[in-house]
Formats: sequence, structure tokens, C-alpha cells
Amino acid sequence: MYERKGGQIMKTQLLCTFTKRNKLHEVIDIIITCNDIVFDKIYVFQNENDHHQLICTYNVEYDEDFMQGIPDTISLHRKKNTNTLYTINALNDLIRELNGGKLDKSFPIDWENYKNSLLLTNENGLNKIPTRIYSIVDTKTWTKDKK
Repeated sequence: MYERKGGQIMKTQLLCTFTKRNKLHEVIDIIITCNDIVFDKIYVFQNENDHHQLICTYNVEYDEDFMQGIPDTISLHRKKNTNTLYTINALNDLIRELNGGKLDKSFPIDWENYKNSLLLTNENGLNKIPTRIYSIVDTKTWTKDKK
């Protein structure tokens, strides 16, 4: 995705770090220390199926040499109008599921059916995790806010 920051266009990457509620402050500290967060915001979502699991999403400047630096972190994509978060593998699995097992990248998806959710895959296949916003962290005031 391309974003405008300070009059300059840059390519950004949406990252997602999974954590438990009791580790949130520690994980936010690590995210802020290890990344230059674009737009100074970390959006924290709650897994509605497991209220102890939190999902921290944040944009960083895209780096093709990106190396996994923070545990339990993946790259995601987002449909803004429905607040749907997804991996490319999950999107491909969703298309196959909706299209009789065939992967057709032009297959239309009704994103309203996946509103406020995270789409992931694992050994069991496609997972649709309902989410809701838990908090929005301003990285510029984080150290002051948590005291």
C-alpha cells in the first residue's frame, strides 16, 4: 500500500502482532522500540472468541528485506470499508471456498460478510475471527499515557 506522509509517497506494510491481554504493555513497548511506526498509531483489536487474545496492528515503511524481528508477528492486508484484516493465504483459501475449490483472483468477494474480522489460515484451513477495537495507542504519547 502507498501512503502519503509529509508530502512524500511511501510504500507501507501492515504488521500484526498477537499477544495476551496481560502482556499488552510489554508488547507495545517492543513494537515501538523495534519499529518506526507510520502515522504513530497502533490499533489493538480484541478477539471476540477469546477475550484474552489481542491483535496489535500497525503500519511500518515497507522494507523488501524485512526480517521477522518481533515474535508472533505477521504481515496483513486490510479492507478499510469493512475493517477486514487478512493474509494473502487466507484470501486465496476464501476464494477457493466460495468458488468451488478454484482459485480465481478476479472472483468477487462480498466483504460485508467479513466485516470486523481477521481471516487467517492454519492446518485446519480458513479461520474467521470476529474482532472489535480494544484500544488505539498513540506511539508519541505512549510512555506518558501508561503511567
